[in-house]
Amino acid sequence: MRHGDSNRRAMTLSDVIRWGASALARAGLSFAQHADNALDESRELVLHSLNLPHDFPANFAQAKLLPHEVAQAQHLIARRIQERIPAAYLTGSARFAGMSFFTDVRALIPRSPIAELIQQHFRPLLRRSPARALDLCTGSGAIGIAIAAHFVDTQVDLADISSDALTLARSNVERHRLASRVRCIESDLFNELDPKRSFDLIVSNPPYVTESEFSVMAAEFMFEPKLGLVSGQDGLDITLRILRDCTDFLTHDGVLIVEVGDAERALRRLLPALALHWINFDVGNMGVFAVTRAELLQNLPAICQLCAVRGP
Repeated sequence: MRHGDSNRRAMTLSDVIRWGASALARAGLSFAQHADNALDESRELVLHSLNLPHDFPANFAQAKLLPHEVAQAQHLIARRIQERIPAAYLTGSARFAGMSFFTDVRALIPRSPIAELIQQHFRPLLRRSPARALDLCTGSGAIGIAIAAHFVDTQVDLADISSDALTLARSNVERHRLASRVRCIESDLFNELDPKRSFDLIVSNPPYVTESEFSVMAAEFMFEPKLGLVSGQDGLDITLRILRDCTDFLTHDGVLIVEVGDAERALRRLLPALALHWINFDVGNMGVFAVTRAELLQNLPAICQLCAVRGP
């Protein structure tokens, strides 16, 4: 449908969403950063262009749009195709664990499968609600803020090396009115954290893309900060540092949960004796593991040796 076609007949909201999905699909875009298909992404962009809520009433689907409303939606779809900007950056928001978060180029778009764990209250990984939790490499703050929203008595720290990302995270903390229980800390992993403060739960979605993988990633990923994506030649530089240092910050029966994506295979090869519990999600294995402090302590010499070879 050309832009002028909207003047020839009245179009419904459903019509425009379907047209957008067809246009996005034909353009060969990447949908790996939030919505995973052209229809959902078209719906997101069209609703944003019309200032409609994510849960708009079903009868709105057949509502006739005015010509200028059709043009607004078409313009946003055209930008997505021509500029390859991820949809969540065009709209400035993304949904995660049933919540909406401010999203922009200061941090990765929230998309971790850890959302499913949060909504399930980490059962059966946790025996009780955590008194304190840490979201390490927090980015926009989505994981930690969602934990605070689902565990109403839990104190949550959000830590990131990027001051820009933490500014965005603070905006999301304020958006969800959680400043009394969630605080932001600028830190290179654990380096600037209070050594006297321990956590029942540490969750991290750190960088885990390899340098070679990054070099061939779709154009959409170039809008995201490389700092939040790449972690050395095998994707594990940051994860190994987390494994090495987290025992000083976990409580006696504390649990560490980390997403490593496709770097799972490399991690299994490097630490075959470490009993990591790889989590199965509704959509299958997504490269997320859980491990206890006790298990990490047993394997700490091997972990430290690996880190020493890679540098500080």
